[in-house]
Amino acid sequence: MTLSEVLPTLDSAHNLLQATSSDVDEHCASLGRWRLSYDQISAGAFSGSFTQLSLPRLEIFREITSQQVRQYGQLGADSFGIALPWHGEGEINCNGASVAGAQVIACIDAEVDMCTPRSFELRGVIASSALIEELAARLDIELPRAVWHQLRVIEMAQAPVLRLRAHLAAIHETIATAPERFDDPAVRQALEDALLVEIMDMLPTARPSDTGRSAAGRKRTVDRARELMHGSGERTLSLLEVCKAVGASPRKLGYCFQEVLGTSPMHYWRAMRLNRVRRDLKRAGGTNASVYDVAVQHGFWHFSQFSFDYKRHFSELPSQTLRRARCAA
Repeated sequence: MTLSEVLPTLDSAHNLLQATSSDVDEHCASLGRWRLSYDQISAGAFSGSFTQLSLPRLEIFREITSQQVRQYGQLGADSFGIALPWHGEGEINCNGASVAGAQVIACIDAEVDMCTPRSFELRGVIASSALIEELAARLDIELPRAVWHQLRVIEMAQAPVLRLRAHLAAIHETIATAPERFDDPAVRQALEDALLVEIMDMLPTARPSDTGRSAAGRKRTVDRARELMHGSGERTLSLLEVCKAVGASPRKLGYCFQEVLGTSPMHYWRAMRLNRVRRDLKRAGGTNASVYDVAVQHGFWHFSQFSFDYKRHFSELPSQTLRRARCAA
């Protein structure tokens, strides 16, 4: 029995979305219905691309980002996602765990919070969680409830993971060389069927990756520190105040951040504030706000050092960002 026999065929034309961007916020805007926000962590000019092939019941995606990025938000209500890291200049971290071997990233209706390295590529499949639940019920497959509703690094049987990887490689090669093949309804149905077979073969073997107690403790320390950094109100906390609040020495906090996010607390904290300044400058096109006014609001009192850090991080001066926003307004 094929999955097309289990569920009725839906006649719906495919939709191929391909977008490139040179700004992390523009990249987020190209992600369709995903409700995600990105912060650029590493310094340098950003470039990104996003490709999505929409089938009647599935969305197949490929995402490439040039800089280290923190991703947070949701894929969308009633969404099941499964993704394979393709390559990158370092580890991807998801809830304090890194991904390797036959591990995948998966979630249902969950909050996304992960940190990806430079030159990173991610490929995967998005479906509705209702579809996965219905297929599991009709095919008498027991779903791994322990890994539901949280973005997780998951161990799965190697064979179906390798088969899914081969399918994704072939799909994106076809998108690049002969996208018109996906105009054929029979091709779209066969492709969707094959992907759903692999996913339903993978899920019963899923088990959460064991990060250990020490890794879980480091993740809690980093989460608490980030909460303070992001939610400190109008006054910007010092790193020493953050260390006191979480009960960790600067050295211990640095170790925790390096293990969980692949960067130092100081670099992360400065990168977050620089991202906030950039977004405020983009929104300031119709106002009389100056670069200095916006910088001071986010704790940057040494203006020449701020301008240097901003240009190094985004490859342009803050005045250029504000000027472009005013031209657009």
